[in-house]
Amino acid sequence: MKAVFVALLAIGLAAGVSGAADTKMAHPMAKPAAKPMMGLSVPNDIKWGPAPPVFQSGAQFAVLEGNPGAAGMYTVRLKMPDGYKIMPHWHPTTENVTVISGTFHLGTGAKFDDTKGTEMPTGTFGFIGPHMQHYAWATGETIVQVHGMGPFKLTYVNPADDPSKAAAK
Repeated sequence: MKAVFVALLAIGLAAGVSGAADTKMAHPMAKPAAKPMMGLSVPNDIKWGPAPPVFQSGAQFAVLEGNPGAAGMYTVRLKMPDGYKIMPHWHPTTENVTVISGTFHLGTGAKFDDTKGTEMPTGTFGFIGPHMQHYAWATGETIVQVHGMGPFKLTYVNPADDPSKAAAK
C-alpha cells in the first residue's frame, strides 16, 4: 500500500511539474518583454535634463522608469527651484506624488491660490485622481517623484497657462 501511495505521489508530482512548466511557456504571439527585470537610480547618477515644454522653464526632469509618453507604468522626478509654480491643470490618469526633498504645496480647483492648499514636506506621498483640477508650488528647491500609468498628459485649465502653447507661437 505504501509503495502504491509513493508511486501515485511521484506520478502526481511529475504531472504537476510538467503542467507548471507548460503554464510558464510564453504564448507564441506574445511580444518579448522589453522592460528590464531590475533598475536602480542612485541620486548622484540620475540624469537630469530640461523639463518637457508643458512645464514652465526653470525645472529639471529625470525619467527613472518606463516612458511617460507611452502606455504603461512610468516613474519620473521633477526638480523645481524655490517659488516654482504649476498652474491649475488635470491629468486623464491618477498622478502619484512623493516629495523627495524640499516642500511641495498642492491645491485643488481651477484657480491658483497660494493661501490654500496642503503643505507636503519631505517624505509625503499623495495622489490626485483622474480629471481632478489641481495646482502646485515649491518652497525651497524641491524634488518630487511622480509615477503612474502612461501616457502622461497634463492639460491646463486655462490654455493660456500652457507654456508649450506659448512656445509654439
